[in-house]
Amino acid sequence: MTQTLYQKVRTYVKSQKKKRLNRSKTMDVLLFLALAGFGLFSAWPLIYVASNAFKPLDEIFRFPPQLIVRNPTFQNFSDLFRILNDSWVPVSRYFFNTLFYTAVGTAGHVILASMAAYPLAKYEFPGKKFMFAVVVLSLMFAQEVTQVPNYITISFFGLINTPFALILPAFSASLGLYLLKQFMEQVPMALIESARVDGASEMTILFKVVMPQVKPAILTLVIFSFQGLWSAAGGAFIYSERWKTMTDAISSIVAGGVARAGVAGAASLLMISIPITVFIISQSNVVETMSTSGIKE
Repeated sequence: MTQTLYQKVRTYVKSQKKKRLNRSKTMDVLLFLALAGFGLFSAWPLIYVASNAFKPLDEIFRFPPQLIVRNPTFQNFSDLFRILNDSWVPVSRYFFNTLFYTAVGTAGHVILASMAAYPLAKYEFPGKKFMFAVVVLSLMFAQEVTQVPNYITISFFGLINTPFALILPAFSASLGLYLLKQFMEQVPMALIESARVDGASEMTILFKVVMPQVKPAILTLVIFSFQGLWSAAGGAFIYSERWKTMTDAISSIVAGGVARAGVAGAASLLMISIPITVFIISQSNVVETMSTSGIKE
């Protein structure tokens, strides 16, 4: 059964491969130049943040602001690590908390979103359209709007000042359900029925047949969830210093005023470096997800 199912999935994947578009070399060059221009324009804020991290104080407050640092210094990073090391909670603890919340929250979000999106995409039952409409409407609310209801819910279950105050809300984010449901609708029912004929259970179909077909969407969801949790500040739900994130620790450091403007620049660069690295590694999957999100079989 397993071999037969694997051969069917492999045959379907090969049939869905896109053919390379034929373009002239002149059009390729023009397209490259246009994309390079847009890329440089988009990278302008990142260049400014990276430059600020190495600027001395006199260059940070210079007017008009300069994009490129003239006298680079590592003093900002030295001051940042010195302040972090002087705190009674080790910096490794803040980093571990952030990594733990991000990893567990992202994994749980992907698994629960997949299990919820599968019946919405491939089954018919009463209230299906209403449930999906609620999911779509929930995407309209900003995080600031839902903070009070989230706090009331977390407090009701006694999760305030625990790691679950940040992890459990990440599990129930509606973006993953919406994205995966739209992509799972593109998986042919013939492929699912073939797996059922071969004796596969619904969980086997979900994890071994459907999810491999929506891998670009899953990787895109991982990136979005990772970025959101990595920079999440848990100060509204977590009061104990030993459970706080790097964002909370750095926020308390840079709140020292203008004297720590250079430290703030170094902290900003360190915090965005890891999400940017993850995005660069997986950007091809994000592009594929966005380019096929509106296509249905």
